[in-house]
Amino acid sequence: MSWILGNPGNRVLLLGNEAIARGAIEAGVNFVIGYPGTPSSEILAALARVADKLGIYVNWAINEKVALETAVGASLSGLRSLVTMKHVGVNVAADPLMTLAYIGVIGGFVLISADDPQCHTSQTEQDNRYYAMLAKIPVLEPTNPQEAKDMTRIAFSISEEHQIPVMLRSTPRLSHTFGEVVLGEITKSSRKPSFPRDPDRWVCVGPTALRRHKILEEKQNKIKEVIDNLDFNKLILNNAVDIGIITVGVAYNYVLYAIDKLNIGDKVNVLKICSSNPLPEKNVLSFLKRNRKILIVEELDPIVEKQVLALAKKFNIDTEIYGKLDGFLPLVGELNPDTVAIAIAKFMNIPYEVTEKLSTTDFSVPQRGLAFCAGCPHRATYYSLRKVLREIKKSYIVTGDIGCYTIGKASPFNILDTCICMGASISMASGFELSKASDVVIAVIGDSTFLHNGIPPLINAVYNNSKIKVLILDNETTAMTGHQPHPGTGYTATGAKSKKVLIEDLAKACGVEFVKIVDPYNLKETQKVLREAIEFNGPAVVILRRTCALLYSRMARAKGIKLKKYAVVQDKCRGCLLCIRDFGCPAMIYDSSTKKVHIDPFLCTGCGVCVDICPFNAIEEVGQ
Repeated sequence: MSWILGNPGNRVLLLGNEAIARGAIEAGVNFVIGYPGTPSSEILAALARVADKLGIYVNWAINEKVALETAVGASLSGLRSLVTMKHVGVNVAADPLMTLAYIGVIGGFVLISADDPQCHTSQTEQDNRYYAMLAKIPVLEPTNPQEAKDMTRIAFSISEEHQIPVMLRSTPRLSHTFGEVVLGEITKSSRKPSFPRDPDRWVCVGPTALRRHKILEEKQNKIKEVIDNLDFNKLILNNAVDIGIITVGVAYNYVLYAIDKLNIGDKVNVLKICSSNPLPEKNVLSFLKRNRKILIVEELDPIVEKQVLALAKKFNIDTEIYGKLDGFLPLVGELNPDTVAIAIAKFMNIPYEVTEKLSTTDFSVPQRGLAFCAGCPHRATYYSLRKVLREIKKSYIVTGDIGCYTIGKASPFNILDTCICMGASISMASGFELSKASDVVIAVIGDSTFLHNGIPPLINAVYNNSKIKVLILDNETTAMTGHQPHPGTGYTATGAKSKKVLIEDLAKACGVEFVKIVDPYNLKETQKVLREAIEFNGPAVVILRRTCALLYSRMARAKGIKLKKYAVVQDKCRGCLLCIRDFGCPAMIYDSSTKKVHIDPFLCTGCGVCVDICPFNAIEEVGQ
C-alpha cells in the first residue's frame, strides 16, 4: 500500500517528507492537519494515503492558523498531533503558536516548518528557527531522511514529556531528498480523547498568562538537558587537532563532502548538533575548550554562530569563531557542497579551486521561462483581461497573489504589478483604490487563496466602500502545490466527500453586490463581464471557473474520456504569431522553415481557446 507502512527493520528508500510521515506513525500520531505549501506538502499527502488503514485523522485546513488551532484542540484532548506547513505559513500561525507555548500541550504536539533557502518556491527565505526562539520551544534539525524519521518520533516524546510544542525544521534538500531509512516499531495508539477542564491554565489572560510564562521559563533548562543528551549530536575528534567545525542540519552533509574533497579528515574536529534552540550547550562548551579556532556552518541566518559567540564570551573562552558574520559563508541563499568546501579551505588556509565543472555543449538549449501549462484557464483569463484593459484606455493597477496565476507577471502577459503574500492582492488593491492611485484597481486571487486569507480583506473592501474589482481564478483545486483539495472542492485529503463551500455565496455574504461567474474559455462572455465589473460603481467580484487543465486531463484519462485535439490549417496560417506572442500556449510551435505555426498533439489539452483568438480561422478541431 505504501512504503511508509513497511515492517520494522526494513530498509526502504524514502523521500525526506515521507520519512517524517513514517516517524509520526512510529510515534503513534492520532491527528494530522496542515496547509499545502512546497516543500512540505508530501508529508500530509503520504499520511492521507494510509489514514484509514491506521485509524488516524488526516486533513487539510483552510489556512495554517486554523490548522494549528485545530491541532491544539486535539492535543488538549490528549491526542498526539502533527501540523505541517511551509515556512511562510508559520507567519500565519504565529499568533496561536506564541500562546500555545505558554499554556502547553497534553498530547505530543509537533509543528513541521519546511523552510525554503534560495526561495525555490517562496517569496522569502526567512529562517524560522527565530520563531522557535521567540516562542521558546525546541527546534530539531535533521540531516537526512533517517534522522527526519527518528527526530520526528523523538519530537513527540519531548513534547509530551515537557508539555511543550516542538518544531521540526526541514528544507528542500531534506524534504525532497531520497535516502535509505531503517524503519522502527510502530506505536499502536489506543488513546481516548478527554479534555481536562482547567480554566486557570487554558484561559490564557492576565495573571494566568504571567504564571504560564514563568512555567515556560522553568522548562527551558530541563529541555536543554534533554537536547544535550540526544544521540543526534555527533562528535568527530582527532587527537592533537585544535581546529573544529560546528554544523547543524543538512549543512553537515556538505561539511563531510568538503572534508573528503580537501582530504583533511585527520586535520579537523567536527561537532554536529541537532538543535539550534535550545543549543546543546554542554557539547558546544566542551568543543570550544578543546579547539583553538572554529568555523560555524549553518544554513541561512547565523543563529548558532551568534549563540556560540555569546557562550564563548560568557565563559571567557578565547577560541576564534568564524562563520557568516565574518564573510566565510554567505548570508543569502542556500549552501551547497562547493560553497562549503571553499569556506573550509579558506578557514584551513588550504588552496582550493572548484575544478569539476559541468561539461559544455556546442549547441544552445532554448531558454524556458515561466509559462502556464497548455490549456490552463488562467491563460485565457489574462488574455481577456489584457484585451479589456487595453480597450478602456484608463490607468490601471493589477495586484497579484500566491498561486499558479502569479505567472501572469511574466511574458506574454506582463500584467501583475505586485505579489506579497496570500490574500494581499485584495488588501493592497483596496489601499491603491482608496488612495486614488489609479483609475481602475484589480485584484487577482485564486480559489484556495481566497478561502485561505481573502475573505477578511474582501469584507474590509466592502466596509470601506473600496471600488476594487476582484478576479477569483477558480480552477477547483490547490494546483500549484500538487492539486490538494480545499473546502470549495467537495472532498477531503483522504478522498471523502464533504460539504462544498461555494465562493460566490461567500462573496455575496461579504456584502458584494456585483458577483458573476464566467468560464474563462468563453472569451466573449468573459470580456463582457470584465467590462461590466470595471464600470460597476462599487466593489465587484468575477469568478472565473474552469477546472485546472492538468487535473481535468487526469480525470478524463481515469474515466476513459478522450480529449479533443486541434490543428493549424497550414494553408490558412499567415504566421502572424498572435497565438504565440499574445497567448503563449506551449503547445503552439513555430516552424522557422515554413514560417507557420503547428500544434504539438502531445501537449494540446483540447481547450479550444486558440480557435477563438486566431484572426484567420486557421485552427480547427481534428478529432480526439
